[in-house]
Amino acid sequence: MDEFPTEFTAASLTGAIEVRTTERGLPVGITIAADQLRGDPGALAAEVLRLCQKSANRAGLARRNQLAEAGFDPGLLAATGLPTEAEVAAAEIVEEQEYDTEPESWLRSV
Repeated sequence: MDEFPTEFTAASLTGAIEVRTTERGLPVGITIAADQLRGDPGALAAEVLRLCQKSANRAGLARRNQLAEAGFDPGLLAATGLPTEAEVAAAEIVEEQEYDTEPESWLRSV
């Protein structure tokens, strides 16, 4: 069996913000484009937290798949509480629909 990764990543839709997290979603690295630092700090923090959760969901799915490949019983997998592929996909679709990714203004500094 392949070694399980120790870090996972998730990026914003624009790619301007990327987080590296542990399997549980704790951030170990954050990359933020300079233009993102000029916006609302609360919105930036919310985006980082959202990406940490997204990374944790994907890591949970990867762990579930690893356990399934190792031969774990489906009932036991369900008892772990790890997300299924359908749950992760549904969460990401809802997140993209609910999350405001449009700029607050089309004006830019010159």
